[in-house]
Parts: sequence; C-alpha cells; structure tokens
Amino acid sequence: MTDIAGRLEELRESGLHRRLRPIEGAQGPRVRLDGREVLLLCSNDYLGLAAEPQVREAAAGAAMRWGAGAGSSRLISGSMEPHRLLEERLARFKGYERAVLFGSGYLANTGTIPALAGRGEVVFSDQLNHASIVDGCRLSRAETFVYRHRDVEHLAWGLGEAGDRAALIVTDGVFSMDGDVAPLEQLATLARRHRCRLMVDEAHATGALGPGGRGSVAAAGLSGEVDVVMGTLGKALGSYGAYVCASRELAEYLVNTARPFVFSTAPPPPVLAAALAALELLEAEPQRVERLRANAATLRSALAAEGLPVGGSATQIVPLEVGEAGQAMALCERLLERGVFVQGIRPPTVPPGSSRLRFSAMATHDADDLRDAARQAGAAARELGIASPALQAA
Repeated sequence: MTDIAGRLEELRESGLHRRLRPIEGAQGPRVRLDGREVLLLCSNDYLGLAAEPQVREAAAGAAMRWGAGAGSSRLISGSMEPHRLLEERLARFKGYERAVLFGSGYLANTGTIPALAGRGEVVFSDQLNHASIVDGCRLSRAETFVYRHRDVEHLAWGLGEAGDRAALIVTDGVFSMDGDVAPLEQLATLARRHRCRLMVDEAHATGALGPGGRGSVAAAGLSGEVDVVMGTLGKALGSYGAYVCASRELAEYLVNTARPFVFSTAPPPPVLAAALAALELLEAEPQRVERLRANAATLRSALAAEGLPVGGSATQIVPLEVGEAGQAMALCERLLERGVFVQGIRPPTVPPGSSRLRFSAMATHDADDLRDAARQAGAAARELGIASPALQAA
C-alpha cells in the first residue's frame, strides 16, 4: 500500500472521506442526482440567479464579444472592459469608492489579509472564520489572535494586549457553517478605538442581509465605514469570482501588493458579465431577497418544530449539528433516500465533534417543500437514533 492509499484509508475509517456528487443540469430548488430528482438544500445559489435566463444570456454574449478568457493577469494585458464595468457597479452597490476583482473568495482573502498585516503585527480573527481567512492570516506572517466566536470582550482584551501592534480585525459577516451574524457595530467600535482596520467577509451576506441585499455591513449601518469588505460572485450572484471594496487608496494598494491579484490570470469575461447581470437583477428585484428571508424563516421554524437543534442561525444557513462524522453522513444518506439533499459537513470544515447537516434555503424554494424537508429530517434522525437532547425530546 502506498502512503497516499494509506492516508485515504485513514480518512475512510474516520468517516472523513469525501466524494464528488455530480448534479445533472443547472442549479435550482430541485436537481437530478444519481438519476433521480431531489430537493436541493445545500446550494449557495441563494437567489436562484445561476440559472436565470438573463444571467445565462449575458455570459454567452460576453463570450462571443470578449472571448472565453482574459489571457493574462490584469497588470499584464488581461484588464478588460467587463472588469471595469463590474468593479464600478459593485463599488456603488456596496457604497465604496472602489472595488477590485479577484479570481475567487479564497484568493481575495489570502491576498488581502497578507497585504494589510505582516511580521511584527497582530491580526484578530474570529474562531469560526472561513478557512480562506485562516489561511490568509497564516500567509501574512503576522501573529494571529483567535478570539472566541463573536466574543467582543475576548477581542477587546486581545487588542489591549497587542497595543500598537494591532493591525487588522477580520471576520465573516455571516458565518458559513452556523448561519449567525458577526457583531459588526461592536467590532467597528473596537477597531476605531484601537486604530486598526476592520475587514468583513460578506460571502454569505450579500444578497441575503441588509437593504436590498447589500450585506451585513449595510445591515449594521456601516457602509463605507468598514475599511475592507470582501464578497463573492459565486453565491447569491450566481457566477464565479470575488471582489474587495475599499477606499480608492487602499484598493490601489491591493492592485500593487495582493499576490493572488498580481500573479493570477484575470477572471474571464463571461463570468463577469453573468455577475453584472445578476447584480442588476438583484437591484431591480429586491423581492428576491425578501423571498429568501421568508423561506429561511420557514425552514428554521419547521426544523425547530421537529425538535431539531438549529443553533443560533438567523439567516438562510441553518445547521443541524449531529456530533460525530459518521452520524452526520448517515443522516445525509438517509435524507437522500427520502429525496432531500443536504450535505454532511465534517472536520476540518467544522471542529471535531460538531459534524452537521448544513441546510441552506433559496429564494426559489417552495415553502411547503421546506416544511416537508424538515419533517423528513426529523423522521430520519429519529430512525437513526441520533443522540441529541433536542432530538430525544421531540
């Protein structure tokens, strides 16, 4: 047995082995998986824009006009009209002077954080931040202070200890595996008090929170006041890529220093045109955001009615924490048998002992389907005898 084969076997034995599940057709509230239709409850296409005809047509038209790829990095020859148009529109939407596009949210975070903090400085990161933030902190070579989840008192203590070495507070706006929201007003107050920057990752907040889906920063009344706002094009905006909004000066600094921007081929025109069309639809049809919020509330209440523990979620992301990885995957498979696809989430995505099913509502879901999915989840959990005080009480 090779060393790789041995490591794969270890993953299988520990319940941490993963496999790809090909979806047939476009993203939607229902998809075909393994030849049969299932209700999709684990997609980040929150507003249902990935398959919207206007978005598809924009991508196709851009491919015909601008080509399939950008050909180079933005600083060589890859900066094209679609990049400028989308950056300008995103900056206006978010209430900032400028936006800078990146190839993905992972690249945006691993480029921006090291550009804003370095050796001899301290970055302050929420305990449950996304892996891309964690890796961005590591790449910065700054000291990283991990504060307890949403614990502003612990953060304040860490800032006081760091003194003038404090460089950056970074947090998810909506936490991707728990569905709760960062205490942004308090974080902004601490950032001002300690004269360090605040960066918010709005990957799961754009299109879901704030006026017109402008995100968690807008919901907190802080548009233009948070130093750096990162967001993705591949979730509520139905396309692929990411952006960072900031002051004109800071954005120019990122163009010159963020390594994933400097050394990566620019995002291709079709995905940019798709994102721009999706953004235009979001602005023209804010009712999509309201439908998402209503569906999220329906899903949370329906799961709670089944006695299922949904934690502190206040958004479209609703976690059902199970515990061990094997139990989470058993529940995932049992729900698939019942026609509901909710992916099991295991370490290292979540801490050991907190494996879960991560439900995510979409604006395009039918409320009755969400209620039925919750009933199926409750029945499946009881069939499997999953040990949880909330489930046992149901």
